[in-house]
Amino acid sequence: MVGGMPGQVSSELSFDDRRRISAAIQAAERRTSGEIVCVLARSSVEATALPIVLAALAALALPWLLVFLTTLAVLMILSLQLVLFVVLAVLLCLPRVRAGLLPAATRRAVAHQAAMEQFVLRGIGRTEGRTGVLVFVSLAERYARIIADEAIASRVVQDEWQGAVDVLIEHMREGRIADGFVVAIERCGSVLATHFPAQADERSELPDRIYLI
Repeated sequence: MVGGMPGQVSSELSFDDRRRISAAIQAAERRTSGEIVCVLARSSVEATALPIVLAALAALALPWLLVFLTTLAVLMILSLQLVLFVVLAVLLCLPRVRAGLLPAATRRAVAHQAAMEQFVLRGIGRTEGRTGVLVFVSLAERYARIIADEAIASRVVQDEWQGAVDVLIEHMREGRIADGFVVAIERCGSVLATHFPAQADERSELPDRIYLI
């Protein structure tokens, strides 16, 4: 399940925020055999080279313009070329600017790929009963998604996660990231408890925390 968010949300979480989210995960997991992992990404497109390519193209074009339009010395032109490249590279590499360079569909595809990578990296697909759930948010791309492992996905329709995504996005719009995660975790816990109630010998297989990337 995916949703959009505003562009002016800070990715900072205080120690108390992270503690509250961990406590919410622990409380939810006490009711279910499922495992919940949260990831908050500042941006999913930081690996793309597009900003550097654009900065380089602009810097390469500048000398030609200056040669035809001015009488500046060669050394001055080269200096301006270097300054332009550095300024554009820094500006275009800002997370929200970098994300804005890409079409909306591309941003969603990149964020989805980042979510799938986090699903693998955090070991969610290696739980004993294949009952892991990822709550993923990428701020720069305004993207939120809940990904469930195969045992859960086979019994829980995607629409059941939409309530958790909706409340997460609603809180994000108000700049309350931690509150959004806490409420979304509670919603996920309720869904999981319905289909995968806790067992007597239940133990936590994954860290009860939020990862900031």
